[in-house]
Amino acid sequence: MSEQPIQLSAGRLPETVIATYDEEAVTALSQALAASENEKKQRVAGVAATWPRYLDAWVALGQLSTEPIERYAYFRVGYHRGLDTLRASGWKGSGYVRWVHESNRGFLRALRGLALSAQAIGETDEADRCAQFLGQLDPSGVPETE
Repeated sequence: MSEQPIQLSAGRLPETVIATYDEEAVTALSQALAASENEKKQRVAGVAATWPRYLDAWVALGQLSTEPIERYAYFRVGYHRGLDTLRASGWKGSGYVRWVHESNRGFLRALRGLALSAQAIGETDEADRCAQFLGQLDPSGVPETE
């Protein structure tokens, strides 16, 4: 059973908050992103390999990729890992996953990245589903840039 409570309030959908990530993983990703341009992607891949549940590493790989299919693949992995993480946090398939909670941002970034990369490769139905899902998870909006 999850140690993360789902927050309920009368007449509202539940809200799920993903637990914060291991500080070692956060530091490792920060260091990898500070590496030289020719080492950065390889170092970020090492972070994803070491902490495969750390969603921000998959998002970073998607953002660092220049090939549309590769971007799509990294964001898709982040999205599916994120669904697993949400379920482990008590999410039952509906309710809010809001941007205001920093620990939710990796999943929301992965979903946004998947929507954009699906659009880029012509998979418009997937792009539309992802955009709709993003709006349902956080109706207040997820910033395009941070």
